[in-house]
Amino acid sequence: MDIYSIIKKPIFTEKALNLKEGQNKVVVEVHPEANKVQIKKAFEELFKVKVDKVNVINIKPRVKRVGFYFTKTNKAKKAIITLKPGEKLDLIEGA
Repeated sequence: MDIYSIIKKPIFTEKALNLKEGQNKVVVEVHPEANKVQIKKAFEELFKVKVDKVNVINIKPRVKRVGFYFTKTNKAKKAIITLKPGEKLDLIEGA
């Protein structure tokens, strides 16, 4: 799997921004089939920072009603990436 297809996008919720400021953690959406080792390697190569730990959360698809029909949302995976002490990610600082 390509490192550019593993990490999809950062997640900017209130909880994610509090984790960034307080505990030096970054929350990103990743490919559903990526594992922790692949996520860590891809994040270190893309952003040139040292990663301490990676936690993964699988998001199950939900059934939603759209008018008369029922559809499912897509399956997703989030990764909470803990950076080593002293490391900073400058790309997300302005958000």
